Amino acid sequence: MSALLDPPVRGEYERRLEPFTEVPVERALPWATRIWAQGAVRKGLILALLAVLWELLARWQDNDLLLPTFSATARALVDGLASGELIEKVRISFAVLLQGYLVGVLLAFVLTTLAVSTQLGRDLLDTLTSMFNPLPAIALLPLALLWFGLGRGSLVFVLIHSVLWPLALNTYAGFQGVPETLRMAGRNYGLRGLRYVLQILVPAALPAILSGLKIGWAFAWRTLIAAELVFGASSGKGGLGWYIFQNRNELYTDRVFAGLAMVVLIGLLVESLGFATLERLTVRRWGQQR
Repeated sequence: MSALLDPPVRGEYERRLEPFTEVPVERALPWATRIWAQGAVRKGLILALLAVLWELLARWQDNDLLLPTFSATARALVDGLASGELIEKVRISFAVLLQGYLVGVLLAFVLTTLAVSTQLGRDLLDTLTSMFNPLPAIALLPLALLWFGLGRGSLVFVLIHSVLWPLALNTYAGFQGVPETLRMAGRNYGLRGLRYVLQILVPAALPAILSGLKIGWAFAWRTLIAAELVFGASSGKGGLGWYIFQNRNELYTDRVFAGLAMVVLIGLLVESLGFATLERLTVRRWGQQR
């Protein structure tokens, strides 16, 4: 009876498989697929397509005063770079931009550090961002002129305003999203105050902080160009926005478009070489971002 109830025992054995060598296990992708996988190639194709559409539209319009062709704009851009005029304008603009941007980043970090440390700091950050974040930086130009005069101080003031509030909001939102387990680990190690922020909150919230830095850069760059269009000549020297404004007054439309193209190219370079490299070396390398 027990023999009928017990299942039969089957002997175990091991079968070794011969290596599969009929076709290669790894196969290289076609060259077209490898080229298309490069982001720079796809972006370059988009830019080339836009340039062709611009050229065709300008030739159809047939009015260089309203819309110069892409080739005419490219010649004006090359001439401006070769003469050094555009390079000097970019240098002047970047000197002001970096000053305002760095001060805005520092103030945003101080505000968010207070906000995550004390209840009064949280109330201060909520109140100030609710008041000043919706206020356009360009609307502060009249006050900047009254307080700091026609010069670099006015430009730096509006740049700080354009950077401070979006960066502070993004950084604080990133701090709020840090998991409680990481917070408890930091407290268990005895971290408090600035060390707790730098060693626990900042690495965990780095994706949100980088997003805030990119938003602040974009706001600062376009605010600077807009401000220079209005009162960009500081001590007899103007930046890239002033270059656009002067050529518009003299009806050099190709140079106006060359200045605008320079603004766009600088934005692309900062995004692709600056922030993209920083993301690749930090949050993507650490597995915090896809």
